[in-house]
Amino acid sequence: MFVDEAKITVTAGKGGNGVISFRREKFAPKGGPDGGDGGKGGDVIFAVDKNVNTLVKLRYSVHYKADAGKAGQGNRKSGHNGADVVISVPLGTIAKNELTGEIIADLSGPDDRVVIARGGKGGKGNTHYASSINQTPRKKEDGKPGEEFPLLLELKLLADVGLVGFPNAGKSTLLSCVSSAHPKIANYPFTTLQPNLGIVNYGDLTDFVMADIPGIIEGAHDGKGLGFQFLRHIERTKVLLFLIDSTCEDPVKEYEKLAEELRLFSEKMVKKPKLVALTKTDIFPPDEKIEIPDFGDGIDTFAISAVSRDGLKELVYRLGTIVEQLNQ
Repeated sequence: MFVDEAKITVTAGKGGNGVISFRREKFAPKGGPDGGDGGKGGDVIFAVDKNVNTLVKLRYSVHYKADAGKAGQGNRKSGHNGADVVISVPLGTIAKNELTGEIIADLSGPDDRVVIARGGKGGKGNTHYASSINQTPRKKEDGKPGEEFPLLLELKLLADVGLVGFPNAGKSTLLSCVSSAHPKIANYPFTTLQPNLGIVNYGDLTDFVMADIPGIIEGAHDGKGLGFQFLRHIERTKVLLFLIDSTCEDPVKEYEKLAEELRLFSEKMVKKPKLVALTKTDIFPPDEKIEIPDFGDGIDTFAISAVSRDGLKELVYRLGTIVEQLNQ
């Protein structure tokens, strides 16, 4: 099961209290104040874990609380710091403050480790309040509370190439042909109910990740069909490959509908490199020439068939070349 959202509450540890204490030694009756400081409260930390690929575990444990710092002691001894809580999350997790919508962390690197909620500062002991006019201060400071807030976690797939198309355009079939992924394939709308990832390798090109995004329909940016929950997965892909059924009445119009849905969801989509692949060309007789429409903006267009594998070699090579250029 692919889980891409979770709501949790994080509470960092409270700082330990400072203490009031005075030296009590046989030959130092007026030894002065020696109250130590309280320890710092523990932090709540998110760390990317390559062995975690969903947020499902966070759905069953919704409150994470770090330990409080210990109180100070006499003889100027500071209290121990509270233990941190480290939460393992998958690569690509975004953490937002649910109350304000502020993005607190965007864990897009394989070694990312971010303090989400900071522990409270420990309070000062009475040692800090001694002065020439007050040599026996009976004042100390309490520890500060740690940060606490509800978080909305989102997981966006990190893929190089995102497959975009209406239901039954052939996205899952293409992914199964050019990678070792085995997505569910059937002849009915929304066969793909969750994003599928596949690793594509070709010759000397660097491997790249291809994502089969569930089918889009008109109005998807407003939540229609499978909704915009899957459109967010396209946001981080570097290249968009539009799959258009070659047997449809107006391929250019189909492309324009898809492009508009992406634009309405996010203007970022407009700037991404785009290619178009006309799928299911094996349906046409071998001697019939397939007309390649002009999709505008100098977009590279390929006629492909996952059944006969026509055009796949050229398409994969072009995609791999673009990804390599973008990674430089």
